[in-house]
Amino acid sequence: MSDSRVNSAVGPAEDAAVDAAAGAAGPGADLLLALASEGPRRAAVATALREAVRSGRLAPGTRLPPYRSLAADLGVARNTVADAYAELVAEGWLTARQGSGTRVAERVAAKPRRVPKPAPAGTGVVHDLRQGQPDATSFPRAAWASAVRRGLNAAPHDAFGPPDPHGRPELRRALAEYLARVRGVAASPDQIVVCAGFAHGLRLLFGGGVLAGPLAVEPYSLPFHRGLLAGAGVRTVPIGLDADGARTDQLASLAETTSRHGARAVLLTPAHQFPTGGPLHAGRRAAAVDWARARGGVIVEDDYDGEFRYDREPIGAVQGLDPDHVVYIGSVSKSLSPAVRLGWMVLPPHLVGPVLAAKGLREAWTGVTDQLALAEFIESGHYDRHLRRMRQRYRERRNVLVAALAEHAPHVEATGIAAGLHAVLRLPEGTEASTLQAAGWLGVALDGLAAFRHPDCPEPHRDGLVVGYATPPEHRYRPAVEALCRALPPR
Repeated sequence: MSDSRVNSAVGPAEDAAVDAAAGAAGPGADLLLALASEGPRRAAVATALREAVRSGRLAPGTRLPPYRSLAADLGVARNTVADAYAELVAEGWLTARQGSGTRVAERVAAKPRRVPKPAPAGTGVVHDLRQGQPDATSFPRAAWASAVRRGLNAAPHDAFGPPDPHGRPELRRALAEYLARVRGVAASPDQIVVCAGFAHGLRLLFGGGVLAGPLAVEPYSLPFHRGLLAGAGVRTVPIGLDADGARTDQLASLAETTSRHGARAVLLTPAHQFPTGGPLHAGRRAAAVDWARARGGVIVEDDYDGEFRYDREPIGAVQGLDPDHVVYIGSVSKSLSPAVRLGWMVLPPHLVGPVLAAKGLREAWTGVTDQLALAEFIESGHYDRHLRRMRQRYRERRNVLVAALAEHAPHVEATGIAAGLHAVLRLPEGTEASTLQAAGWLGVALDGLAAFRHPDCPEPHRDGLVVGYATPPEHRYRPAVEALCRALPPR
């Protein structure tokens, strides 16, 4: 007896049993078929199914809907579908067995779909030493999954209704306690607005009309943020930078020269200046606060790399000095992962309402599930343990980089290495571009310091490389450092 006889279509009595079995396992899958408008319906159904299998739209092993379900969807008689199934089973396109339903035959060689291949990301990149990314292989999957489960189980029913732009109260309470304990931030949960990260916070503040320019900024920063501000119509004016951090003592004179009204806000990275490194000196912090009080201005504090310090005591947030004049913004993009789109803004009380108005009534950026999970992750102590573990790992990577430089390129100085996830390598004047080119030839992806320089910076450019030591997986890190050292200019 041939295979087509063994796998023959079931009859009406058997069809009822198959339908019952499919119902017990759940309703049959939906199936979109385009039938020819003319000709016998059985032939139209068979042709449409045959083409769906031939083109690969129905993969081998796919279970088709029971006769009555597909017939109802297509608006044809039940026996029409049964006869079409039987025809395709006889031809070998389908199989039908008692209790298993009708499926696409495994032996049918489906024609592969012609989908254009995207260009591979990072073509030519062997070693990724770009800044701003944590080690993705270190994401705490098991602990995060447990936090998701516990957070969902404990959540009230209203957590799954329309989301609140303020953010889930569970997360705001957890953040208020955590930030006070670890970063010295003074805030009640009502002063915290959950966002999707630092860039989202900037969009709300300046794109939403809560704050206006001109905005004083550090002379080196992320060009993405400068572009975001420019897109919102905000003029950015750089202040000076030296070994003690941003020259906040220049803010008073800057107010008189930027415009008739002067700068009313300043954007700082006090914990670890990005990208040059180093904390903002205590005197400079006090100068910024004094300026904000005298001008009725606002300090926007990007707590960049605040969690990661290695050779220095923890430094509290500027927000703790004057909560009424500082907007503190943080996120989990480096402590956990940029894929967890969660950040927070700690706002002066008078700015909470305007920020919520800018955000809108429907939260389109931060998912409730992740907010509940992060709240549980913090309160359970997993966040602290994860940060301690990563702090030790990144410290060891920093040490490997410093040791390799001492051995292979002692004339190249690494700065900003007491904290953070990157180092700045000072290069001889005029060698930055050629070093980046040499690194590219060796498959090393990294950034030059010039890429972060404000176009209006009055100070002369200092050649250097911004080397991220967190991105490569553990087994690829030492080869990446060795390749970097080969690209560095000679003494």
